[in-house]
Amino acid sequence: MKRRTPLIIALAAGTAAASAMVAVTGPATAAPVDPSASAKLAADKADALVASRPAILHAGTNESFQQQKTIQSFGMNYVPYKRTYKGFPVEGGDFVVVSDSTGATKYTSVAQGAPIGELSTVAKISDTAAAATAKAQLKTVSNVEGTKLVILAEEGTAAKLAWSTTVAGTSAEGPSRLTVDVDAATGKVLRTTERVTDVTGTGTGWINGSVSIDTTLSGSTYSMQDPSHTTIRCQNATGNATFTGSDNVWGNGSGTDRETGCVDAFYVAQKQYAMLSSWLGRNGQNGSGGAWPIRVGLNDQNAYYDGTQVQIGKNTAGQWIASADVVGHELGHGIDDTTPGGISRSGTQEFVADTIGAATEWYINNPNDAPDYQVGEEVNLVGSGPIRYMYNPSLAGDSNCYSSSTPGSEVHAAAGPGNHWFYLMAEGTNPTNGQPTSTRCSGSGAITGLGIQNAIKIMYNAMLMKTSTSSYLKYRTWTLTAAKNLFPNSCTEFNTVKAAWDAVSVPAQTADPTCTGGGTTPPPTTTPPTTPPTGTCTGTNGTDVTIPDAGSAVSSSIAISNCARAASATSTIAVNIVHTYRGDLRVDLVAPDGTVYNLKATSSTDSADNVNTTYTKNLSSEAANGTWQLRVQDIYRADTGYINSWTLTV
Repeated sequence: MKRRTPLIIALAAGTAAASAMVAVTGPATAAPVDPSASAKLAADKADALVASRPAILHAGTNESFQQQKTIQSFGMNYVPYKRTYKGFPVEGGDFVVVSDSTGATKYTSVAQGAPIGELSTVAKISDTAAAATAKAQLKTVSNVEGTKLVILAEEGTAAKLAWSTTVAGTSAEGPSRLTVDVDAATGKVLRTTERVTDVTGTGTGWINGSVSIDTTLSGSTYSMQDPSHTTIRCQNATGNATFTGSDNVWGNGSGTDRETGCVDAFYVAQKQYAMLSSWLGRNGQNGSGGAWPIRVGLNDQNAYYDGTQVQIGKNTAGQWIASADVVGHELGHGIDDTTPGGISRSGTQEFVADTIGAATEWYINNPNDAPDYQVGEEVNLVGSGPIRYMYNPSLAGDSNCYSSSTPGSEVHAAAGPGNHWFYLMAEGTNPTNGQPTSTRCSGSGAITGLGIQNAIKIMYNAMLMKTSTSSYLKYRTWTLTAAKNLFPNSCTEFNTVKAAWDAVSVPAQTADPTCTGGGTTPPPTTTPPTTPPTGTCTGTNGTDVTIPDAGSAVSSSIAISNCARAASATSTIAVNIVHTYRGDLRVDLVAPDGTVYNLKATSSTDSADNVNTTYTKNLSSEAANGTWQLRVQDIYRADTGYINSWTLTV
């Protein structure tokens, strides 16, 4: 039997210390009650739009389009498409149709910048010769995954027939999984795409302390595999075996112990999964309810994602670098890889992953690793401190400001301007919550941040417009469009996003939307995740609270502020409680004035695991502002659990 099992692990104190607008109408209307109906409507209307072959698609008579799964986020629908030419896949021909809940087109993001025209689809060199050329790009080759004919239609260059081969092995820099596109007429290498994306972290080791993880029990053996999302598992990199045990107690507190490294990595992966659901409405890292195996034991001062796995290496002291921002960053590459357009390009991929890593750390809000905007500060790789500082990239030798040379820079160095932009959007120039000040590269005036939750919400929805020709310039347009779509009755968020891009010298684009009307005064900066971003009417608390067996009630708090109205008659309380017999539990919402609203009663016959439910309550008699509590009590003996997270929207 598989079941979700809470686990308290005590670590030793020593180690725990170009796009274009198709149509923009009025504000997005409220989403239908049935999200699946909204998705189908959006997909049908997108197909109708594509069938009309608008000029923005640059479509010829030999091209056809394949609709992909619709992605929904905050009332918006993102319908991705792939393109073929005479039956061959077009690399660079992808696009996304963005619509509101009524199916009205808001925006169309297209990778291809010009028609393909007439093109021969007969290769002059063999697939074997192309594969040999691909293999020659690596120092060693362990596997050739396959070779296929494609049309390579990169923006700004003439389309060509190419052999595309993916090879795995090692390059001069280390592990590699490389896709090589070879001209099918001349045998020349046209493009290479590295699938291994890595971060070289630094810091002081494993500091998550005593944590709870959800493991799987089969017979009398526990395994470090999520019982509900089985592709989330942690393994020994030697042999790729998932860690197992008979007592459900993991790790020995030593940073050099692989199982202990897996405790930290697995904990972060599960918390990130909860963050994606609570903050972004995404179903797991891969968008389909799962992720990739995490393997601890890489014999290198490094960590990486390659499309099939996350590998965790060690620092020079032999400690496994499984901190929240490193693991969150690597899984962030996977999120980037499984949103439209694939891994971000032109020097943007590392800053994209850094934003997801930062959001993961803030959501976890572990007191042993206070959330910040540094990268790798807890895993002292070489003893030189964090490798990146989002609020001031120059502290690590990277540029704070964008220039024409940024896209061609080494990918980690190229993250500087994007990290700086994200920090200014989230926290502003002079945060009031203890985060450091940040300066502008250009322009003048203070910027007041939107808070980490709104910042990552805008970033993620921009990623849902991403195409295979992503760049800093396009991310500016996409994030502005996302802000306008997500906050249709306000220009505050739009203006903050714009001011932050201006401040890091990313120039305005002709495709940028504009915003008129609505608020213009940015709200105060965010406080840590146990309090929602100031000025919002929603909040999340992701800090675990242990529920004593047959004991007294425990509670978890969310403070709502600057929501100057009554709570809604359709307020929602999304509850995620891990427990091995949910019938034991009584769950209440306690309003700021002490009024108790029962969400769940006890039951002696409900033996299922866990409470993972969104409740709707009429709270219109309550003021929205104030501290709300989720109160949980275990009434019966024998089964245990904990509050994992909850989100209140009033």
